[in-house]
Amino acid sequence: MTTLQQAKETAKILSEKKGLDIKVIEISDVSVIADYMVIATGNSSTHVKALADEVEEQLDDMGISVSHIEGYRSNSWILLDYIDIIVHVFSNEAREYYDLERLWEDGKDVDISDIID
Repeated sequence: MTTLQQAKETAKILSEKKGLDIKVIEISDVSVIADYMVIATGNSSTHVKALADEVEEQLDDMGISVSHIEGYRSNSWILLDYIDIIVHVFSNEAREYYDLERLWEDGKDVDISDIID
């Protein structure tokens, strides 16, 4: 599975768990930290944790292990680092505050309309 396929699969997992406003941004041309960012919003702190847990569980079942997790005790932002893909799951307020799409506006939006509702 390519890194792009993994990023799209992550978006699909988030969508199936009712994640909101899911974005995949290719950042390989503008940063060395990862190839893709996947960003999603949960509608409550419980939903944010459930989204992160689902991504971690399903990717682990595919043999893709998370390297590092940040913010799990937080109620607003969980980061899952898969080395080539970084997954951000936010509460709505945290997503608006940190505005990662603006920070990574030099990256390329990946069309995921064929895999999410």
